[in-house]
Amino acid sequence: MTASHLLVPVPIPDRVAVLIGSCTPPHILRAEFDAVCAAREVRRFRGPRLGIEDQADREQALSELARANKVLSAYHPRLAVHADSAW
Repeated sequence: MTASHLLVPVPIPDRVAVLIGSCTPPHILRAEFDAVCAAREVRRFRGPRLGIEDQADREQALSELARANKVLSAYHPRLAVHADSAW
């Protein structure tokens, strides 16, 4: 029996990634890419004192993340990307 927190991430070979991608609808792949990029942007704007422009950028990234997650969750609920995840 293994604990999920003890598992080490293993890189996926390119051929396997292409095979997985070919089985996934294009709009889901695009939503996944958008969600990962938006989550990365949200993580960039952390801190107690953000300027007005930084707050606006963070809110924009959060809305893009929510939009992409809506598409991903409609396809499969466990595909949603969180702003604080390691993804």
